[in-house]
Amino acid sequence: MYKRQSGFTLIELVVVIVILGILAATALPRFIGITTDARMAKMNGIAGAMGSAASLAHAAQLVANAASNASISMEGATVTMSNGYPTDNNTTGIQVAANISTTDYIITQSSGPYWVTPDTGHPNCKVIYTAATTTAPPVVDKSAVNATNGPGNCA
Repeated sequence: MYKRQSGFTLIELVVVIVILGILAATALPRFIGITTDARMAKMNGIAGAMGSAASLAHAAQLVANAASNASISMEGATVTMSNGYPTDNNTTGIQVAANISTTDYIITQSSGPYWVTPDTGHPNCKVIYTAATTTAPPVVDKSAVNATNGPGNCA
């Protein structure tokens, strides 16, 4: 009598492992690209939020017929203004106007421009808000995010 065995042969198992290895090798680079794209999208989003918040704060100040350095209220929070736009102060200016969360972004403020980075691992992937002057509106610079050769500093 022959005893019938069930299961897979060694060759079938090796073929399955090779196929899984090939699939993993093609999926991993795509996953790495997705995280970089997500980081870039996050920073482009905050750049848009800063630009919109500055414009809305400027409009609110004009509608209130307030002086160019008078603080305004946006959604119950006081926003410090300078030259008709939010200041680059990280506690009372653009951060309040754009409602930027310190748990979602790393905020860097020395004296001067306001910097936002996505996390501690990517300090050069940043959006910079420079306050308005008497002759120019504020500038939201996201050139470090959207470098001409690929993902720039966000990879």
